[in-house]
Amino acid sequence: MAVEILLMADVTGLGAEGAVVRVAEGYARNYLIPKKLGAPVTEATRRRLAKIQQVRAQSNQAELDKIRALAAEIEKGSYTILMKVGTEDKLYGSVTSGDIAEALKAQGFEVDKHKIVLETPIKELGVYDVKIKLHLQVDAAIKVWIVEE
Repeated sequence: MAVEILLMADVTGLGAEGAVVRVAEGYARNYLIPKKLGAPVTEATRRRLAKIQQVRAQSNQAELDKIRALAAEIEKGSYTILMKVGTEDKLYGSVTSGDIAEALKAQGFEVDKHKIVLETPIKELGVYDVKIKLHLQVDAAIKVWIVEE
């Protein structure tokens, strides 16, 4: 027999948080409700979900503001990486996102190297625009100077 459940969190293959879905009674009783992924559809659970979403939205907004401030600080700086150079200003090796993360760290910014987006490997001296994906909604664009060691 199917029952209606209010989803308290996103459930892959079932629905998004806040959706009312019909599921098998055993699935609801043995999985969704004990893991707090769903609750029976009542006015009390709707109010509880609204409160949870409101608190989460405030928390997310505070985090987003902090990340935007960090992006503004990162964009103010100029980052220089020293590399060994061969003939015709070609680098021995290439500049990686790890190298850029180290340059950021030297300036006091902890950024995961996986968040640094390099469209192509940097193999020559020069100035490059590099994008850092700090959040789904926040990107920072920095200038990276590759100079001879």
